[in-house]
Amino acid sequence: MGIASPKCRLCRREGVKLFLKGERCYTKKCAIERENRRKPPGQHGAMAVSKKITEYGKQLREKQKLRRIYRIEERPFRTYVAEAIRRPGVAGENLLQLLEMRLDNVVYRLGLAVSRDQARQMVSHGFFTVNGRKVNIPSYQLRPGDEVAVAPSKRDSEPIKSNLAGRGANVPEWLTFDATALTGRVVARPTRDQIDTDVEEQMIIEFYSR
Repeated sequence: MGIASPKCRLCRREGVKLFLKGERCYTKKCAIERENRRKPPGQHGAMAVSKKITEYGKQLREKQKLRRIYRIEERPFRTYVAEAIRRPGVAGENLLQLLEMRLDNVVYRLGLAVSRDQARQMVSHGFFTVNGRKVNIPSYQLRPGDEVAVAPSKRDSEPIKSNLAGRGANVPEWLTFDATALTGRVVARPTRDQIDTDVEEQMIIEFYSR
């Protein structure tokens, strides 16, 4: 049996799929699909399953899970949490909206990248424009009405062609996508029921509000 990659170990640590490896996550090769890989990684993984987790521990795990899903380091993640709390409305939902409206995440949601890591790399390499202007900042915050398009010089690139020919984009309701023009549009901010991220976001707000 092959050694699981570091990304697969992150999924095993959280006990759920974080969809960090693109196509592999949708196949039986996914480590979390194997019955003997559902326990946390490491020599003492089985013991970790049986230990009682404190409320603080649960909050910490949810925070780590969300950071890993969206590939955010601790410092900028804290900034997102602070902004989510500052905004009117439900802080947990605000946090998920901020993460979903990042340019790299929208590229991933449109099916133009097979993972958020790939989306971040493609954005950094100038693959996309926002409202006709090239943007190479993965964390760029989009707003309703913004149009994301593949840059003309990248339309025939191998990543774009292979991703579009792959599993197909299951575009969420808050986005639209024109596969012919290779453009997507943010229709509205996503509501909680339109975000499929498996996390208890209120626990994360409580973790940072201690």
